[in-house]
Amino acid sequence: MVQIANEKQKPVEASSKIRQLQLGGHVGFDTLPDQLVNKSVQNGFAFNILCIGETAIGKSTLMDTLFNTNFGSTPSPHNLPNVKLMAHTYELQESNVRLKLTICDTIGYGDQVNKADSYKALVDYVDSKFEAYLQEELKIQRSIGTAHDGRVHACLYFICPTGHGLKAVDLVCMKQLESRVNIIPVIAKADTISKAELAGFKKRIMDELHRNKVNIYQFPTDDETVSETNESMNEQLPFAVVGSTDFVKVAGKQVRARQYPWGSVHIENETHCDFVKLREMLIRTNMEDLREVTHQRHYELFRQRRLQEMGFVDVDSNNQPVSFQKTFESKRSDHLASLQAKEEEVRQMFVQRVKQKENELKDSEKELHSKFERLKREHLEEKAKLEESRRLLEEECQELQRRRLQVANGNQTLSRKKK
Repeated sequence: MVQIANEKQKPVEASSKIRQLQLGGHVGFDTLPDQLVNKSVQNGFAFNILCIGETAIGKSTLMDTLFNTNFGSTPSPHNLPNVKLMAHTYELQESNVRLKLTICDTIGYGDQVNKADSYKALVDYVDSKFEAYLQEELKIQRSIGTAHDGRVHACLYFICPTGHGLKAVDLVCMKQLESRVNIIPVIAKADTISKAELAGFKKRIMDELHRNKVNIYQFPTDDETVSETNESMNEQLPFAVVGSTDFVKVAGKQVRARQYPWGSVHIENETHCDFVKLREMLIRTNMEDLREVTHQRHYELFRQRRLQEMGFVDVDSNNQPVSFQKTFESKRSDHLASLQAKEEEVRQMFVQRVKQKENELKDSEKELHSKFERLKREHLEEKAKLEESRRLLEEECQELQRRRLQVANGNQTLSRKKK
């Protein structure tokens, strides 16, 4: 008995010792950000810009200057009856990063006498891209990862450098687009007004936007690395920009500038214009935030509105969660019931029209029958009249024949008496 007890105590003593495991190497889950970056670089990125502004205000030139390339855009006419949009997609590469850039330009914007409906084409274009992405999400076999994302990530609204303020069409258009796109207002051809006028012009524009409660895109300040820069850039809105694809030699260096008789405007000189600030904020610092805000804010608002229009809800009247499947089955049953009701309505309408047609045919048949009887009766009467006329004519012929015979017999008697 004692020996058995000792044997049972041995494993207890062994289990009381804790095993010390030594890592054979680095675990490595801190490399997940690097893996994400490598995967993103491998797939490439998509960025879409909507340029809104009047014809010949410098939209295409600014795009060429921003991305340091020549997209080969053609001048637009001023006599278009309606606003049109023309989108072009380009494959760009910087180092090993590939970017699929889509630039959508407005053609004929602000050229019409009646500008009340100028924004409709823009709203329809933005909504159509959201709708295409939503339909791709609702497919059974989705290809969101490989399909081209056509949603507008940034909207550059070009303001005419009048120095007086915004036009009514500018306020109406931005108010319609504020919940759909990230609006970044820019003052085009800023070299046409002086520095003093430009500062007052910027202040009037921002005051009008705040007074009319137009929400424009604000550069994010939640990231500590860029919060200070973005906060200062938010105070610089709208950016006063100048675009140029020409180079001028200054102090032995080729710089991008616009040459005038009185001098030159250096595009990349921050004392001349805000082009560098726009490029830094739009491309270098906040491009990913623009993409993220488009997906999480603007697209979500559109998606929520469209699903509500389709009849899908998250909670019922009792504030209880409703599954998507239950809602779909309910909508499907309602749709089938509606189709059956319409089918029954069409059938009843068809039966009613058939009966109506039968009654019309019966009335027509009665009318034809009565007309036939009338014609038949008239025919019989006419026939009887003709028979009577024939009988009278025959009697007259017989009477005439009898008289002819009497005359002939009388002539014969007279000739005999003369002999």
